[in-house]
Amino acid sequence: MEGIFAVNKPVGITSHDVVDIVRKKTGIRRVGHGGTLDPLASGVLVIAVGRENTKRLDEFVKGEKEYIATIFLGANSTTDDEEGEKQNVNIKIKPLISKIQEMSNLFIGKIMQTPPIYSSVKILGKPSHRRVRNGENIKLEPREVFIEDIEILEYDYPILRLNVTTGSGVYIRSLARDLGKKLGTGGYLKALIRTRVNNFMLSEAIDIEKIT
Repeated sequence: MEGIFAVNKPVGITSHDVVDIVRKKTGIRRVGHGGTLDPLASGVLVIAVGRENTKRLDEFVKGEKEYIATIFLGANSTTDDEEGEKQNVNIKIKPLISKIQEMSNLFIGKIMQTPPIYSSVKILGKPSHRRVRNGENIKLEPREVFIEDIEILEYDYPILRLNVTTGSGVYIRSLARDLGKKLGTGGYLKALIRTRVNNFMLSEAIDIEKIT
């Protein structure tokens, strides 16, 4: 089963866990993935099987990515998602949908974005999240990223659902955190589904159970 294809990663496992599962099911050692999904996220994870395919993986995962993001307003999280410790910010503010649209528009285009400290961004060769968990005081620098579009799908305070189309390197957790800050409510990413990576669509992704 050599090739490059999309797997529908379920919630609760890491992207590397998916790689290990594919290795065991195919019996092929050379397996890689493009575009890490956090354990609490699900959806399209592009997998390459075989030496030649892993060499070409970057060609296939460059370009746009699309997500359905569920954001919780009114609190912050230490990890910027559901996994971290929560702290209420301002539960009295219940922003109108027009205000959310106005603030969301500020994040469309080229923006400077600071990754979450609990992320795989490497500092001197070691992922930031490992340094934080070892007790180090970490500060990551903002970097330029590109967000193509943000569409409000549903809003019933404190839950906000967005469809977000991005370029490479965007952290949706950071978007949730920064949007909450702009709204004055705080915010964190409660759930995330990646529905597209370049030309790989969720509707065509393979369930892990069906890999042979």
